[in-house]
Amino acid sequence: MKWTSVKDYSAMSLYGAKIIYHAVAAAAKGGKRFNLGLATGNTMLELYPALAKMFNDSKTDLSRLHTYNLDEYVIDGKPVPPSHPLSYSAYMRENLFRHIDPARGLTENHIHFPNPVDPAGFDAELARDGGLDLQLLGIGFNGHIAFNEPQSEKEISAADFAALPTRIVALKPMTIATNSRLTAGNDDSLVPRHAVSVGMKPIIAAKKLLLLACFPEQAEPLTAMKHGRPTPELPASYLLTHRDSEVVYTADQITLG
Repeated sequence: MKWTSVKDYSAMSLYGAKIIYHAVAAAAKGGKRFNLGLATGNTMLELYPALAKMFNDSKTDLSRLHTYNLDEYVIDGKPVPPSHPLSYSAYMRENLFRHIDPARGLTENHIHFPNPVDPAGFDAELARDGGLDLQLLGIGFNGHIAFNEPQSEKEISAADFAALPTRIVALKPMTIATNSRLTAGNDDSLVPRHAVSVGMKPIIAAKKLLLLACFPEQAEPLTAMKHGRPTPELPASYLLTHRDSEVVYTADQITLG
């Protein structure tokens, strides 16, 4: 895998946007479908408008682009509505989709979110359509990717964790507290306790993994990851043995041990 240090948040955002843009544009030029896995959170706030601008300025044909989001909050077994203040579908529309010129050809039926009512159906459809070509990732302060939360190796083997499918998960206290601080104005009552998350299996099966990090609190899990091995106790560590994975982190906020 590759480790890349960049100057700051803006440099990280532009670096990530360029990687995604060039991959999607190359597929479009060849008339090929491209399955792009997307993440949410503050890490991606500058990347998505920059990516949309690249698509618009180059007039990239996005008619064969399909996007697959990693997760959505769940209440009573159903995805939160777009009107919920933490809705990830609303986040994506606000930060990416509304910025893309409709003439580029990305349509609503090419935008996919995991469905808590039928998570297995999401995996089956994705596998049928060739799996993910590129998966964009953030990393939780506890080392999670998507909402695949850490688990003890006493609870689950490394192999079984790697095979986890898309499913509804209970969020860990650290995740709830972090998301409350970063996205809910410190009101943890706004943060649902469950989410539907794309599983480790479809994530690891992606042809390319791109993980971005820009918070000081991410230095600890990244350092543990750099010097460790794949373990369910640090879900992001599964990038270590992936055939094409890259971690991009901001040097002004993150120092790796």
